[in-house]
Amino acid sequence: MAHDVRESDWKAFRQVQEVALDRFCKRILAEVADLIHDGSRSYHDRYRSLWSLLRDRDEDVARAFDGPRRSRLLWQLAAIHHLGLLEPDEFARFTPETRETIESLSKELLR
Repeated sequence: MAHDVRESDWKAFRQVQEVALDRFCKRILAEVADLIHDGSRSYHDRYRSLWSLLRDRDEDVARAFDGPRRSRLLWQLAAIHHLGLLEPDEFARFTPETRETIESLSKELLR
């Protein structure tokens, strides 16, 4: 499954990663807004849920975006793909071999 990362994939990853991170942060902030404005729950319950949500999302952010290196590109791209943060045209920018590897690795993340 492993293969050398081509320069074109690395460049595409660096561009897509920034956009995907922004999308994910927007999604997280929307989740936070929904949670904190849920008047059917106590403030304490909302606080505890907010803490849990941010802890979980921070793990996702770290897995997908922290310390981008060529050696981690495939796993990070798989995490970004698994989170649904890539548009079809963005995913299509990668080589067929990389796309195939990413789809395979994304399935591993479901386990």
